[in-house]
Amino acid sequence: MVKEVAFQVERAMPVDTKRVRGPEESQSPWLFVQQSRGQPTRVPQTRESERRADGRRRGQVDARPMFARCGLVSQAKGSAYIEAGNTKLICSVYGPRETERKDELDMKAGRLVCAFRLAPFSCAKRCPWIQGSQEKDLTLSLQESLQPGVCLHKYPRSQIEVNVLVLENDGSALAHAITCASLALADAGIEMYDLVLGCSLRQDGAAYLLDPTCREENGDESTENQGSLTVALLPTLNQISGLLSTGEMKEETVVGAVRACVEGCQRLYPAAQQCLLKSVRRKVPAPQN
Repeated sequence: MVKEVAFQVERAMPVDTKRVRGPEESQSPWLFVQQSRGQPTRVPQTRESERRADGRRRGQVDARPMFARCGLVSQAKGSAYIEAGNTKLICSVYGPRETERKDELDMKAGRLVCAFRLAPFSCAKRCPWIQGSQEKDLTLSLQESLQPGVCLHKYPRSQIEVNVLVLENDGSALAHAITCASLALADAGIEMYDLVLGCSLRQDGAAYLLDPTCREENGDESTENQGSLTVALLPTLNQISGLLSTGEMKEETVVGAVRACVEGCQRLYPAAQQCLLKSVRRKVPAPQN
């Protein structure tokens, strides 16, 4: 009698025809790659020994080649353009101009207003033009990284506007935005303690990926010791002005990642100096004989 009732209840239950049930047990596909061809099973290489898609090695302070130029936006007080791999950004600086908000803090020091925007065509998936939560978080991180490097006490009752637009996002957008905004501020003649350079890192198990691409940033997070790190550095003063970390990493891993990012920023400093030097030479007229 009990079996008949159970059978009737099971027949009455609706069946979800759209859901495909997976197997209760699964095995790694590497076990069947070579067995299907009658060859012995090949053990894949360790992640530390693999080369990255663009030829760079894992665990090495090896950033993508960077092209930078200042003074491309004629309407702005200062501007800069950076291209690192397929990541392309442009930054415009306006001001100093009279601040709209007047409080006690604005009377003694100026305000730094930043905006970080992703162009609708910059990502693989089209981005909305309305600023989302991700862009607001990146804007806040950009402002916190740049503010320690700008002499805001030199500009009381005024504000400086920094607008960063990502034309193509292929990873490490925040780090390159910090560098691009710093070059634009220097091109605008804003007094600064030092340039602010950014470098990002992706921790992938035991090895790290410096200046990761978009595909590497969205990699597999199933293994342990996974995370991302972005460092903003004042290279001459050797001081960190900003640090953003996500994921779960061990303490010694974070320390090593910060050191790698600092070294990456130091290697970027000569290229930033040459970019500003060429911009000054273009602005200053040649001496007449």
